[in-house]
Amino acid sequence: MNWKNAAIILLATISLTACKNDIDTFKDNYSLEITNPKNSYTNSDSINLSVIDASEIGNDSIIWHINAGKVEGENSITLSRKLSTQPYGKLTFEASIYKDGKMVTKSAHITRLAPNNVKVYQIEEIATYPHKTESYTQGLEFYGDSLYESTGQFKESDLRITDVNTGEALKKFELPDHIFAEGMTILNDKIYQLSWQAGYGYVYDLSLNRIDEFKYGRSKEGWGLCNDGKYLYKSDGTDKIWKIDPITFEELSYVQVVSTKNSITKINELEWIDGKIYANVYQTNGITIINPKTGVVEGIVDLKSLTAQIPNANKDDNVLNGIAFNPKSGTIFVTGKRWDKMFEIKIKK
Repeated sequence: MNWKNAAIILLATISLTACKNDIDTFKDNYSLEITNPKNSYTNSDSINLSVIDASEIGNDSIIWHINAGKVEGENSITLSRKLSTQPYGKLTFEASIYKDGKMVTKSAHITRLAPNNVKVYQIEEIATYPHKTESYTQGLEFYGDSLYESTGQFKESDLRITDVNTGEALKKFELPDHIFAEGMTILNDKIYQLSWQAGYGYVYDLSLNRIDEFKYGRSKEGWGLCNDGKYLYKSDGTDKIWKIDPITFEELSYVQVVSTKNSITKINELEWIDGKIYANVYQTNGITIINPKTGVVEGIVDLKSLTAQIPNANKDDNVLNGIAFNPKSGTIFVTGKRWDKMFEIKIKK
């Protein structure tokens, strides 16, 4: 190697080192601070945050997020929010600072558990129907006069239209062997179905013809899915429920599911009923009623009387999973993975 090539390499190395140090200095300069910290917060409190610019580098712009949801119309170094308008659980604030083509994101959080004790509800059994034990049920939903069902497991997953009275599949779309299907929901004549760990889901028409697919974002896995008539809501096996745009599939924000004692993980199959999210929690014998705006668990529906009627319930992962609200009858249909029965119930309130 001649001296000219050596000099060029040395200069490049110095330049890269300086650049790296400059980026590190930029990132280390900023922090996000809660300026009114408290040991505990009430719903009447506000939370105030400020971006600390230690070396007064300045910024070109700042973008704020709360629980991954962009805060529109805010671009200053400070942010204030009334907690009465925010969800419970771990409330995460993020400030992304931009300056001269560089960007760094700083975060801060507070945690608030649910303020009220959870109500426990009993059920009235209306009817019992046969259900195919081949069906590893992951999603269940009425749409029009049809009951749609998503079933899981590798080499067994499908999307089907199920005859309520017989449990037979009237029509079926089988998924590739490497796909483990999960929850599903139907919005504006489109069926949305999740995969478990493949990182994407599928879109079908009402005749089970696949018409599109979508990728996951920060929610890495697919568990349960429902909709409020405008947006999709997705569980991912954690304590989060994500709000998703059904056109762009952007994850708009999330709530953390919380009780008075802790956050609730393994949120599974979802169903939207009268403004609330009804959820199966994996390996439990009830339905959890969740406020979709706050994440607070408001009720538990006790279904132990149903699981007692299933010989293989809770064996080999044959757990309760499947909630379908029938708007015509005002009743709820529930089943489980490889259960031989599906139950029609009403909740006693």
